[in-house]
Amino acid sequence: MLVMPLSIAEHFKKLSHLLALEAKAEQEEALKALERNASGGVETSGNLITTLVIRDEEVGLGGRTLLTLAKRNQNLSLPWTRFRSGTPILLSEEDHSNGKKLYQNWRGVVTRMQSDQIQIALPDWPDEGNEFPLYRLERAGDEISRQRMQKGMDIAESARNSRLADLRDILLNICPACFHTTAYFEAFNPDLNKSQKEAIRFALSAEDLAILHGPPGTGKTTTLVELIRQLVHRDQRILAVAPSNMGVDNLLSQLLLSGEKALRMGHPARMMPGNRSVSLDEQVEHHPDMKMVQQLNREARQLQDQAARYTRAKPEPGMRNELRQEARSMLAEARKLEKQIMHRILDQAQIICATTTGLDPFMMEGQHFDWCIMDEASQGIEPVTWIPLQYTDRLVLAGDPYQLPPTVISQTAAKEGLSVSLMERLMLQLEKHVSRKLTVQYRMHQEIMNFSSQEFYENQLQADKTVENHLLSDLPGIETNDFTEAALHFIDTAGASYDEESDPNGESKYNVEEANLVLRKVQELLDAGVNPADLAIITPYSAQVRLLREKCADVMIEIDSVDGFQGREKEAIIVSLVRSNTENEIGFLEDIRRMNVALTRARRKLIVIGDSATITIHPFYQRMVTYFESIGAYHSVWEEQ
Repeated sequence: MLVMPLSIAEHFKKLSHLLALEAKAEQEEALKALERNASGGVETSGNLITTLVIRDEEVGLGGRTLLTLAKRNQNLSLPWTRFRSGTPILLSEEDHSNGKKLYQNWRGVVTRMQSDQIQIALPDWPDEGNEFPLYRLERAGDEISRQRMQKGMDIAESARNSRLADLRDILLNICPACFHTTAYFEAFNPDLNKSQKEAIRFALSAEDLAILHGPPGTGKTTTLVELIRQLVHRDQRILAVAPSNMGVDNLLSQLLLSGEKALRMGHPARMMPGNRSVSLDEQVEHHPDMKMVQQLNREARQLQDQAARYTRAKPEPGMRNELRQEARSMLAEARKLEKQIMHRILDQAQIICATTTGLDPFMMEGQHFDWCIMDEASQGIEPVTWIPLQYTDRLVLAGDPYQLPPTVISQTAAKEGLSVSLMERLMLQLEKHVSRKLTVQYRMHQEIMNFSSQEFYENQLQADKTVENHLLSDLPGIETNDFTEAALHFIDTAGASYDEESDPNGESKYNVEEANLVLRKVQELLDAGVNPADLAIITPYSAQVRLLREKCADVMIEIDSVDGFQGREKEAIIVSLVRSNTENEIGFLEDIRRMNVALTRARRKLIVIGDSATITIHPFYQRMVTYFESIGAYHSVWEEQ
């Protein structure tokens, strides 16, 4: 019997252990939220909505049950929540007879949010324990994703004499990656620069693995689209994935604009509306063979409606459950037919786009690809990367390990390596042998770019001529003055008593005086003629996001966290650093990769507001302030009086 080398077994054992630590941390966080709710903080965390009733039921794409829920008191709006379209949820029935017991949970996904109601998608109709049930919704950890990560690692670890075994050994640095000589290729996009063309040529020469390093604004998506088009031209089959739905949709949108045909897998609620027409669900829904499925769904809905009508007169014992059971049987038959249609559609697709965890093993059965192109590869934990590898012959990782790292809740797991993506690990271990860097950026004024280029990219970034000197004052309708003719503006609040505060749960920080200063700079930009749609505020702290949104309720500008702005850009960006204390604690600001994201979202104007006395305890921020001083961008808050 062949014995697995210890290095391989130990590697996956460690990843499984870290994944378990992360799952435990998620559970503990959920329990803490429940404890806060039990002690009087119900619904304040944004992770829970209680006392809900079902206002509407319907059958959605894929036979899913769509439930619209609202407060029992119809005069009440929903509280502030962290729920968004695509958020995984747990639906539970509340038993108010004893105030404690909860019936079983049903897992689902948020499909639509409004001020007074929320729509969710469930695999089945929930079985109620009470005649007139009340429900609660909780944000849920994605257990299915965790199971798929573990399964992907198990399959990779046990692989023998296969392409997956070869890739695994290369990714674990047991065997070297191989490359062949690739001749000149004719680009479909005539505007590619030299570094983009070299990156594509390098990827095309890969027998196993290639890494495309795309710093901010360097056209990584443009490069990947060209690479995929070159592969399609060579009659290759491509699986294009990313850890996030936004990452997948951004790549898919550009592929569609270039004229390529692609199929999007995943829950429609988690997709950009413009991409749903090429989703698997939508393609299945319009397939000619769906008439029988639709008939079964209609009959099931009729039975459900019949069961729902028994609300005033008492039905015969068990009648409602019998009707619901018959409806579920019809839905099961409908889904069986649907899955057969799905497999036929998948077999015909040359490009399939999905999140890494959205690759349903049942649907992917029998599917194989010449290439897996993974965008945002530096933002996913390593276990997630092993899911698509079982379906492909070659792997291209694209991203930037100096921007947002993977999100990890467990501090122990993060310290032991779960926060290091596969892409980052390979770049550290294999250096430049398997990677190419894009070096021309098309977003930022060169003064906005230079500090990040020095700190993270060996000073190799170059601003394209179209952006290197562009300013707000160059835009039509914007006043020309000292403020709009400067690309960078740092306002130091040191010594002004702009003290930070903690939110009621102690989970985040906010700074009222700094928020007020942000508003004054917003008004200054608007008065100069800046379009509100071209302006955004970024801050690392969710409490500051909430505070600023409250204060800017009458101004239609975007306000979000650093994470929410990954991959985005605006003509003008204001960054609120928040931290100001005598203990020189900077918290989240210690993650300088997140600050790299914040500092590289602006095209023509970047305003940073912070307390130098607090933040410069960290060498990175000391260098940042020094850089701002060196180009005349440093200003004291006293100048704002």
